[in-house]
Amino acid sequence: MSAVRGTTVDVTTADGVADAYVVHPGGEGPFPAVLLYMDAFGLRPHLETMADRLASAGYLVLVPNVFYRAGRAPVVELPDYVDPAARPGLFEQIMPMLRSLTPESLMSDARAYLRWLDDCPLTVDGPVGITGYCMGAGLALRTAGTYPDRVAAAAGFHGANLASEAGDSPHLVAGDVTAELYFAHADQDSSMPPEQVRRLERALTDAGVRHRCEVYAGAHHGYTQADTAAYDAEAAERHWTELLALFSRTLTPRQG
Repeated sequence: MSAVRGTTVDVTTADGVADAYVVHPGGEGPFPAVLLYMDAFGLRPHLETMADRLASAGYLVLVPNVFYRAGRAPVVELPDYVDPAARPGLFEQIMPMLRSLTPESLMSDARAYLRWLDDCPLTVDGPVGITGYCMGAGLALRTAGTYPDRVAAAAGFHGANLASEAGDSPHLVAGDVTAELYFAHADQDSSMPPEQVRRLERALTDAGVRHRCEVYAGAHHGYTQADTAAYDAEAAERHWTELLALFSRTLTPRQG
C-alpha cells in the first residue's frame, strides 16, 4: 500500500456538524473523490483502514459519521473484535439511532458530503464514486438516485433491505440513477433475502441502469468487516477487486 495521509474533518450539514475521516494519496493531487458510507457499527479504525486502502489506489476518500446527531465517533464503544455474543448489546444502542434517521435527513446529509467533496481543493472536478456497507449500501443507492449529476458510480456490499415492500425502499430511486452500479449480496444474509435480490435486479434492469448484481456464495452479512465474526477474507478480496474495477472504469485515479 502506498503512503496515504488521513485526518479528521468536520462537515457542516443542515442539522449540525458531522465528523468524518478523510484520506488521500501522499502526492499533491487533485484526486477523484469517493464517499464511503459506514455500516451500522459506525466510523471506527477498521473503516479508516478500508478508506486508506482505497486512497492508496489513487482516490480521496471521505468517511462520514452518519450517526453524528448522537455524538462524535465512536458513538458506540465497540470491542476490538465484534463476536456474536457482543452483537445484541451493541444493537440495543445502535437501533434507536438507525430508526431516528429518515431518507430525507440522510439525503440532506448526503448533499453536505457531496458539497464538501466538491469544495475540497484536493479533488478533481466532476462526479464522485460511492461505496457503502450494510446500511451504507442503501445510502449509496439513495445518493446515486437523489443526486444523479454528482455520482458516476456506486457500489453496495452486504446491503440490508435494499428492495423491500416499504414505500421508501431504496430500490425505488432506480429510475433516477445515471451512475454505474455494482451490488454484491451475501447468500447467508436474512436482511437481503432472494426475493429482494430479484426485486432490486428487476428495478435496475427495467430502469435501464448500467449495473451488475452478484451473490457471494457462502458469505454472511458483514463479510467485508475484518473486526467482526462475519468477516470472510475471500469475499472481502473479491469485493476489493470489483470495487476498484468499477472506479477504474468510471473515475480516473491519480497516484500520489
